[in-house]
Amino acid sequence: MPTEAIDPPGVTWLRVSPKYITVRIAGWALGNLLVLAVLSLPLGLVLGGWWEGFPLWLAAALPAGMGLLALWRLLLIPRQVRAIGYAEREDDLLIRRGIFFQRVLVVPYGRMQYVDIGAGPVERGLGLCTLKLHTASAGTNAEIPGLPADEGARLREQLSARGEARLAGL
Repeated sequence: MPTEAIDPPGVTWLRVSPKYITVRIAGWALGNLLVLAVLSLPLGLVLGGWWEGFPLWLAAALPAGMGLLALWRLLLIPRQVRAIGYAEREDDLLIRRGIFFQRVLVVPYGRMQYVDIGAGPVERGLGLCTLKLHTASAGTNAEIPGLPADEGARLREQLSARGEARLAGL
């Protein structure tokens, strides 16, 4: 059940590209393949007879547990991506994320110092980028991942212009 604090009335949320699901799954899978390889090493040692004291059930349970975790993440990541949104208002930008623990970040245009766009190899291959907003506060973690490259460029220019106009008014 949404609240006004998380979902202000009259705000139309723009969502990130569904292609971002692929980026998230690829990054997660690569990291987990490395972990799975390391965790499977004891099973190979036990079956090869090299490590007699290691319990066989534990060597088999580690990859099985990783498989269950993989299934959970494959179900969760698409939902997490669908929960990411942003909205441009007259004086600020709203960034929304989270399923269980929802968060809305409000970035006033006049507080923005610069807008940064980045793209990793998988993002570039899918035509996506991540927009990061830097403010005077070091604790601000304002970023919108999974934007189509043309929308990221448009948003960067729009936010830079709005930030510059608001900063000039201070």
